[in-house]
Amino acid sequence: YVTVEMVDEVQIEYYDSNTQRIITKQDWVDQANRDKVPDYLERETESRKGTQQVFKASMGILKR
Repeated sequence: YVTVEMVDEVQIEYYDSNTQRIITKQDWVDQANRDKVPDYLERETESRKGTQQVFKASMGILKR
């Protein structure tokens, strides 16, 4: 499971199920998140883990 966030055709974040963490791809994104919401990466990582589980369950249903 992989998510990629883009702004104006520029990748700003990446998450995959192997590492289970968000990797910011632009310094300004990392700084903006740190300034406004210090625990942004932790909260968003947990959110994406949850979304990953929902997606996994949905794929299992579709396979049946």
